[in-house]
Amino acid sequence: MRSFQQRLPDFNTRGIRVVAISVDAPEVNRRHCQKLGFTYTFLSDAKAEVVRRYDLLHQGAGPNGSDVARPAEFLIDSTGAIRWVNLTDSLAVRARPDQVLKAFDDLKQASPAGAGIQPSGLLLGASTSMGR
Repeated sequence: MRSFQQRLPDFNTRGIRVVAISVDAPEVNRRHCQKLGFTYTFLSDAKAEVVRRYDLLHQGAGPNGSDVARPAEFLIDSTGAIRWVNLTDSLAVRARPDQVLKAFDDLKQASPAGAGIQPSGLLLGASTSMGR
């Protein structure tokens, strides 16, 4: 997640909004962002409603058997359509910013000029509890 913060200007230049979702409470996310200097949006999904909707819940896979989100990265366009996804089964594996930026650039090149919907958002599934 730090690597996404470091590459935030590259995402912003392309019009990609980086958003992370965690199953942690809002105050845990706030402390985590302050501690690590994250400036992109972190959303709290303490009831794992969004995490379940995207089929990202790892039940009991976290510390002390807590539920956590699987690592995942999505490019979601302005209509809410998923244009690209990177999903792993390992809690330790995530896409690197270069992979996501390349996927965005490839999608943009593949779209005929003026046609189709350009990707405009990136959703990062937070894989572990932010506060731990």
